[in-house]
Amino acid sequence: MKDATIAAVATPVGEGGIGVVRLSGPEAIAIADLVFQGMQGGKLDDHREDRLRYGKVVDPQTGKTVDEVLALVMRAPHSYTAEDVVELQCHGGVVVVAEVLSLCLKLGATMAEPGEFTKRAFLNGRLDLSQAEAVMDIVRSPTRLGLEVAVDQLEGSLSRRIKGIQESLYQIMVQVEASIDFPEDDLPDVELGEIEHTLKLALTDIAELLHTADDGKILREGLKTVITGKPNVGKSSLLNTLLDENRALVTDIPGTTRDSIEEVVNLRGVPLRLIDTAGIRESGDVVEQLGVARSLDLLKEADLVLHVLDRSDALTADDFDVLERTKEKRRVVLINKVDLPPLWGISDLGDVGDSPILEMSLLQESRQVVQTLGDVILGLIGRGSITSFAGSRAFITRARHKQALQQAELALQDSLATVNQGFPLDLIAVDLYAALEHLGEITGETVRENVLDRIFAQFCIGK
Repeated sequence: MKDATIAAVATPVGEGGIGVVRLSGPEAIAIADLVFQGMQGGKLDDHREDRLRYGKVVDPQTGKTVDEVLALVMRAPHSYTAEDVVELQCHGGVVVVAEVLSLCLKLGATMAEPGEFTKRAFLNGRLDLSQAEAVMDIVRSPTRLGLEVAVDQLEGSLSRRIKGIQESLYQIMVQVEASIDFPEDDLPDVELGEIEHTLKLALTDIAELLHTADDGKILREGLKTVITGKPNVGKSSLLNTLLDENRALVTDIPGTTRDSIEEVVNLRGVPLRLIDTAGIRESGDVVEQLGVARSLDLLKEADLVLHVLDRSDALTADDFDVLERTKEKRRVVLINKVDLPPLWGISDLGDVGDSPILEMSLLQESRQVVQTLGDVILGLIGRGSITSFAGSRAFITRARHKQALQQAELALQDSLATVNQGFPLDLIAVDLYAALEHLGEITGETVRENVLDRIFAQFCIGK
């Protein structure tokens, strides 16, 4: 219920320097006053201005002190939720923070659901929906570049672009609706040429936003990078080299890696979700067969494949099988162990398409491998297009936004076709309304309640 006063722990669970219990709602200050005793006396509600006060939390039933705290009061509408908010800043222990929260709940607060503080900020008009989603992107951003894009979205970069498109469409709607509703009045004729021009500009703006979707997805979720190949070709060594640590076990025994290992590495601002998979080969070992099946599933989901081959070992059907499976993928072919006598050459691989081929020795050239491979990967994903515009243009970072834009694009294309074919104005209006509704889904103007629930359920409790 929106009128309820909610409470939750706003800091991570565990020991730390500070633990924060946050309350928001019409009774936030009153409930805090029941447990908080200022060292200089008086009530939190006595001071009309926002302020930080030193005191202690006391159980009103037993009179027992729970902890020394700082109480921060933020009055509506000048708070994160645009409601009255109180933060009780305790010592960062698991038990003490739980005790303070428990007292607040006993005295009338309701436990906050995941994302409910941010959801209230949206419902109270302090943030639109795209800005609210950016809050969680900031929390989860794996790189500084991703953080810059998320902060830019929180400040309204995407909202401004969407509202600009909406405003141009609203201007058309005014003309079209006036001509439909008041045909007997002496109104200026609707200029179809002007409508066509406006629709084309809106379609151009949408196309530019959709063009950022792949880059935005990479910055938000990371590039799912699967390291694959036969057993003992150097996959785990490559993972360890890129991470600069011994994360994966490396031995001379084929089949050591039985399951996938996933880590995230920051590649000059682009997050790579590195996944070291079990070696792909025919095997009679049941456990290894499960690992191989998992590796093949991961290959299907991969955004980027690093296929490792051993030049000191003869090529087999397993090598060519993986090359065939990944031929449609964004891929780098890495020929390892070039410090050993070769048993085959690049020409023996046949047609590998546009995939870059790197010859290397992970044992002798680890730093050079990281540098060269990094350059190749960034070239494959067009990193320049990401870094050149980060902080200077809106990015589409979520599948929900992309889908809404695609639907708005289709509606506007239908509207443009209606104009060009000379159909009645009311048909133009139908498509315009549809486009505006889809655009409104991004900022939250037309989004359904069940969609809101799914979005904010992804947040942590206390945010």
